[in-house]
Amino acid sequence: MVRTVVIYGLVLALGAVALQWMQYQFWTRTHAMELWIGLIAAGFLGLGVWIGAWALRPKVQAGFEANETAAERLGLTRREREVLGLLAAGKSNKEIAGKLGLSPNTVKTHIARLYEKLQAVRRTDAVSRARALRLIP
Repeated sequence: MVRTVVIYGLVLALGAVALQWMQYQFWTRTHAMELWIGLIAAGFLGLGVWIGAWALRPKVQAGFEANETAAERLGLTRREREVLGLLAAGKSNKEIAGKLGLSPNTVKTHIARLYEKLQAVRRTDAVSRARALRLIP
């Protein structure tokens, strides 16, 4: 009984594959122009995505030198400057903690101290003030 069901299932599957193949053959012959247009459009789409990613990649500022005098005047520690750089990159507290091997509460403390030292009230304010002081690129 099982053998009969398996053979019957295989015959039906082969028949379905054959019908799909014939439908594909018919569709490609009757809609050849649309198929070529679709393939060319997909190629141009891929090219556009590649060019867009290349053109919009982040630009590295060559020759950026941090303002060490301002960092010393503000009393920024090395760790606070690392946190500030990751803050400017748009990382969340959890991402900063994972990247630096710290707890999220420690990151919050560093950010609170950065706000205090930069006289900022939010992340974007701290980043813009740090950029104005040339602490980060």
